[in-house]
Amino acid sequence: MVQSVLGSLILGYRPLWNRARKLAGIQLYAHNEASATVDGGHLLRTLQELWSASSPPLLISAQTRQLLCDLLENAPRAAPWIEVRGEWLSDSAIYDRVKAAHQRGLRLVWRGDMDKLPEPEIARCFDNSLLTLRPEDAVAALQTTPPRPGSAAAAAPPPAAKRAPSPVLAGQMYENIASRALMEHCLDQGNAMALAGWPTEDVLYSLRHHPQQPSHAVIFKLMKAIDDEQSLETFEDIMGEDPLLAYRFMVYTNSAALGLRTGIDSLRRGLVMMGYSSIKRWLSDQLPHASTEANMQPVREAMVMRAQLTARLLDAGIENDLRREIYLCGLLSQLDELLGEPLGTILKRLPLSERIYDATVLRTGPYTGGLQMACALETDDASAIRQLCETFEMDLEEVNRALLRVLSDLEVERK
Repeated sequence: MVQSVLGSLILGYRPLWNRARKLAGIQLYAHNEASATVDGGHLLRTLQELWSASSPPLLISAQTRQLLCDLLENAPRAAPWIEVRGEWLSDSAIYDRVKAAHQRGLRLVWRGDMDKLPEPEIARCFDNSLLTLRPEDAVAALQTTPPRPGSAAAAAPPPAAKRAPSPVLAGQMYENIASRALMEHCLDQGNAMALAGWPTEDVLYSLRHHPQQPSHAVIFKLMKAIDDEQSLETFEDIMGEDPLLAYRFMVYTNSAALGLRTGIDSLRRGLVMMGYSSIKRWLSDQLPHASTEANMQPVREAMVMRAQLTARLLDAGIENDLRREIYLCGLLSQLDELLGEPLGTILKRLPLSERIYDATVLRTGPYTGGLQMACALETDDASAIRQLCETFEMDLEEVNRALLRVLSDLEVERK
């Protein structure tokens, strides 16, 4: 039996978000052990087998020079984007392979700092770039941002001197954007193609005076599904697209107002016990207060990705109830960030399985390995992923396969 390339790699991922605050693609980190020579062509064939026409575009970020060289040498013309770090171009082996790969029609992405852009001769080999702004570039970019309507700056007369142009280059990708203001400048004024990662912490901080509400779009989608008499599975799937909606629903179904005799410990049980007309009335009450904040969409979607990955990593086989419980564990694991109070306090309001509380708060129990691995896979920290595999006796190939299946099932809107 031929050994799968997925047993010799450590993978991780980072979402790419576009101007519409929707998923534009996935940056896939790929790290091979120093002692293992990985067949880049085998990796690309594996990805091709798993990916469909609706799957997100991929940017492969090789974390070692050997793997990058192999990808550049063996990738066919229709391969995903391949990232090349700017500082690695000083390596003649990589430099020569980049030029040859460009000649073959490969789509390459240059990655590095704004102040170290490549010379024109080698720059022509790249279709796009993944850039990091220096602090002074970030300040200069924000100084070119028009003031918000209604602000004191907007009411002031315009300065006589013309503003300097923004250093943000249109059509490029950016990373390490930690502030909401800079994110909005890059996407909305600078016409950046995408951001790698999302300034979740600053977005939530900027909204701290406005209590978080479930998504208007998800509530509306669920109401339409009820009108269309779709399946119970569909209702549960839609409610599971918003951690706050799922939480609020379970709080409501367990409230004294409903007077149910037994605790509701899952979304499905709540949906069954309430009945569709009651659910729709409850949703109608939520709709006027629901959130239309576009910047929260990537925050919610990233939380859903974590839940999907946790459930896939802890494959419950034919036990559907167990699979739903594991998904709920991943979905609710970041509620403290949305609600601004300790997670233990939040979860104690619900009659959830102790396994969920143990994994999310105490970091113990049967779900903790899957949840911690799902968190680690959101990074390029190969050593942390390797350590978790050892600690929880998880097979690296199975971890990678679970990750790729979740990522390939994600859908992006094609223009």
